[in-house]
Amino acid sequence: MKTADLTVDELQALIRKVVHEELQNIMADPDQHLELTDEIKARLELSLGSTDRITLQEVKNLLKLA
Repeated sequence: MKTADLTVDELQALIRKVVHEELQNIMADPDQHLELTDEIKARLELSLGSTDRITLQEVKNLLKLA
């Protein structure tokens, strides 16, 4: 079937489906089914307990995004 053969409603439904699938792919969490290792848990706990913070601008500068 060619897109030229689709009705307006069928084309709109196809576009909605494609956009929905792409948004799902973009927003999906690739680590969703992975477990945290003990090492990562310890690093997270250490980080959460720390009062050291850097600003968003500092992060941008470090990553050369600014």
